[in-house]
Amino acid sequence: MKFPYRKLACLVAAGSLSTVALADEPIIGLITKTNTNPYFVTMKQGAQKEAKKLGVDLRTFAGRYDGDNQSQVDAVENLIAAGAKGILITPSDPAAIVPTIEKARKAGLLVIALDTKLNPANAADMTFATNNFQAGELIGEWAKAKMGAKAKDAKIAMLDLSTSQVTVDVARDQGFLKGFGIDIKNPNRIGDETDPRIVGHDVTQGSAEGGRRAMENLLQKDPSINLVYTINEPAAAGAYQALKSFGLEKKVMIVSIDGGCPGVKNIQEGILDATAMQFPIKMAIDGVDAISQFAKTGTRPTATKGLDYFNTGVQLITNEPVKGVKSVTTKTGLAMCWG
Repeated sequence: MKFPYRKLACLVAAGSLSTVALADEPIIGLITKTNTNPYFVTMKQGAQKEAKKLGVDLRTFAGRYDGDNQSQVDAVENLIAAGAKGILITPSDPAAIVPTIEKARKAGLLVIALDTKLNPANAADMTFATNNFQAGELIGEWAKAKMGAKAKDAKIAMLDLSTSQVTVDVARDQGFLKGFGIDIKNPNRIGDETDPRIVGHDVTQGSAEGGRRAMENLLQKDPSINLVYTINEPAAAGAYQALKSFGLEKKVMIVSIDGGCPGVKNIQEGILDATAMQFPIKMAIDGVDAISQFAKTGTRPTATKGLDYFNTGVQLITNEPVKGVKSVTTKTGLAMCWG
């Protein structure tokens, strides 16, 4: 028999019953994509702080790299065996993890996806996430307005996450293109667009090294690139280094998504032009709260009205505001950022 709680037993001392403690701590699992990306490190820290406040047993796991589905499968299996009450997961492969998630739900666990929806989204009980399409759309709208008349002749490099059509990757990419005024064809697919302004897509695995390599590849294809979209800020930092090595850093606009403190500082330093800030700490706190409540009362979280997930918000950060696109400066951003 599996027990969903860790028990502290009564002790019998010198013939009399002495109750040292009788406490129930529901087990909650947090499974992130990696332990290296500051975004997920911050998410983990937020979850740990909230778990300590609520008195729950938080157990954390991570993939060895972004895209490592097997490590996440093993973590879910571990938590089922431990009798956890719920799991928070940022899925590395939103489709491949689904059979294991279904097994967890059948075992009675509440499963909440963080940041990235499962595929299909209803494979989880709920998702707590940024509107990633909106985040992309914001930086696309800003870039178009900032470029003005030059936007019609833009040369755009798209630095995505992977070739796997991961939901968060697709949403950010397609949101950016739509915000920039490009026909995105199928909004659920990267790369089917025919707009000649798109120089090409390359993959970064969300890392600085991947961003540098992808930028170099696309510059070889077209050295006249003047606008770079990146899946996240580590990839943006790598893209900047590649541009700098070619002496192009002052001629190319870079926009991204994340809102980590290093990214906001990069805007201050002129490395990055704008970013759409997410709130991973809020995702983590809300997720721990939801599973804790479920453990106590059986209550399940509900989605934001009109959506199939709980929206944790997004904020455009730039020191070059444009008319019609709401933003805040890096001064405000540094008071809100994470990592």
